[in-house]
Amino acid sequence: MKAVRFSRFGGPEVLELVDLPDPHPGPGQVRIAVRAAGVNPSDWKKRQGLMDPELPQTMGYEAAGHVDELGEGVADVAVGDRVFGFSAEGMAQAELAVLSTYAPVPPSLGFPGAAALPAAVETATRALDQLGVGSSGTLLISGASGSVGSAAVQLAVVRGARVIGTAGPANHAYLRSLGAEPVAYGEGLVERVRALAPGGVGLALDVAGRGVLPELIELAGGPGQVVTIADFAGAREHGVRFSSGDAGRAVHALGGIGELIESGRFSLPVARTFPLTEVAEAHRAGEGGQVRGKLVLVVGAPA
Repeated sequence: MKAVRFSRFGGPEVLELVDLPDPHPGPGQVRIAVRAAGVNPSDWKKRQGLMDPELPQTMGYEAAGHVDELGEGVADVAVGDRVFGFSAEGMAQAELAVLSTYAPVPPSLGFPGAAALPAAVETATRALDQLGVGSSGTLLISGASGSVGSAAVQLAVVRGARVIGTAGPANHAYLRSLGAEPVAYGEGLVERVRALAPGGVGLALDVAGRGVLPELIELAGGPGQVVTIADFAGAREHGVRFSSGDAGRAVHALGGIGELIESGRFSLPVARTFPLTEVAEAHRAGEGGQVRGKLVLVVGAPA
């Protein structure tokens, strides 16, 4: 099979499409013929050598496609079913992928829309769970218009929380459409948030990592009310919890997202698709910023 791989760290130009042996599912896993695979910021961090030191490395943790091989004990799907999910091996940007966690593709979505879901939905759910976001109180999300931020907005609204989200002015109407009250980020953030919530907020989530943790701590009343997914150094400096999958991932969220999508309570736009052969261009687009929604690689015929 063809798969994305790199054998040295560097810019997008180090990415190659190579021939690798076909993978096979283990117990409880399924293999899919990949039709679409998500692209995430962790991909370029990995490519730059900021995560794993080993070489070579394959790419991609989320994909959607048709089941074409079942692992031992799998009885909840059949060959030919449309599913999306996570590749624990990090080899989802390929013609074939083994999924360790999977769910049916929602009927209203094509494969690119389904491949965009896993990382954003799991990350947002995990952070909201760690914060204890429930049906009361106000949540401030810093960086609310990106894929994880917009997922967190919608999932928090479904839980019954009031959500205030930071974004550039061009994205304020978008945040309102998701159910959030938008404010501009940058200098004066504390005053702008307090104009909406005079007593501050109960909880805060940092998705953007713009050095905003001191302001979030002030607004939320202490570091114990703040979680970041984007500022590891700041979390250590200020005593804030850094959310990672090391303590357990919220993969249960994949099973419930379809119902929210079909009922119109959740959506995650695909900003742009690229053929698998143009993975380097997808990285360049993502690293350039200003992307609303997910970047997705398409494998084979359009879906």
